[in-house]
Amino acid sequence: MKQVYFDSAATTQIRTEVVEKMTTVMRECYGNASSTHSFGRTSKSMIESARKTVAKQLNCSASEIIFTSGGTEADNLALRSAVRDLGVKTIITSRIEHHAVLYTVNQLKIEYGINIEFVDLEDDGHINYAHLEELLLSSEKKMVSLMHVNNEIGNILDLKRVGELCKANNALFHSDTVQSVGHYELDLQDINIDFLAVSAHKFHGPKGVGFAFVRKNSGIKPLIFGGEQERGARAGTESVHNIVGLEEALKITYANLTEERAYITSLKQYFIKSITEAFPEATFNGSSGDLGKSTYTVVNICLPIAAEKAPILLFQLDLKGIACSRGSACQSGSSKGSHVLSQILCDDDMQKPSLRFSFSKYNTTTEIDYVVAVLKDFM
Repeated sequence: MKQVYFDSAATTQIRTEVVEKMTTVMRECYGNASSTHSFGRTSKSMIESARKTVAKQLNCSASEIIFTSGGTEADNLALRSAVRDLGVKTIITSRIEHHAVLYTVNQLKIEYGINIEFVDLEDDGHINYAHLEELLLSSEKKMVSLMHVNNEIGNILDLKRVGELCKANNALFHSDTVQSVGHYELDLQDINIDFLAVSAHKFHGPKGVGFAFVRKNSGIKPLIFGGEQERGARAGTESVHNIVGLEEALKITYANLTEERAYITSLKQYFIKSITEAFPEATFNGSSGDLGKSTYTVVNICLPIAAEKAPILLFQLDLKGIACSRGSACQSGSSKGSHVLSQILCDDDMQKPSLRFSFSKYNTTTEIDYVVAVLKDFM
């Protein structure tokens, strides 16, 4: 059976070079980075080299990078520490954030009684910047938490604009950049941002590792206590091979970004053209059909399929070897519909099947042709 993977927003195929580098480290560099002997010093050196690589790419200080188990932990570190340690009383966010943010702020409301304020959304899912500015007009200590690239509909936030609004109103700014680091260049000297969350498996690196950017002198304290790893910010023996894998994936990704981005953009353009020609009544959710307003890696389409067929569409695609998603992979076991689409689609469109297709350098136009043909047969 033909196998077609169009779910890179959930996780990407790990690069062969990354696997090889990690395998070498696991085989030859097994010392505990906290040990003072040569085995430990070798591992420690690798971790610090990776930290410097990340910092150089983002134009920040190496001391501002904290390695974590992934984006969810990095989000929790920023949000929980802001409330617990930095005096934040109100968190401003949106209803279409990743659940790593939404569930965390809800828990913080239960534990600490904080206020949660939701910024208004435009019809296409972009935030209303004027409303955000209104919400920031307060002397109360606030944090804004808005993702850079939406994981379901691909909408892109203007990080610099939001950062300037936060600075003007003395608010902290946190952004989940899990879907953007590795796909876009970020200059953290140019953007007024206090916290970022990043995950390696979104840019062809290993799962189970990521990092938080924490602006220096932030005053946050760790979530996980124990040893003094990560300069005391995150206890636990470091996963050296995963950290090196993250570094290798990041280096290769940015070394080839211009070429690979152009190729993936051409795939998205071809997909949009093919779907539009095959299904004239299909619509694109959010701004995912607009390359100027959405990431080049994601398309989310609402298909004109009869309601009785909608529940089995994803299953039928899977039977044909096609991997895509109806939303975030983190909610794939849920019987509920997409919390993102529920905010921007009417009730009638919510009854139709919406699918997220997300692309990588490993996809081809031939695969797109196959997907369109399978969808036409299903209709």
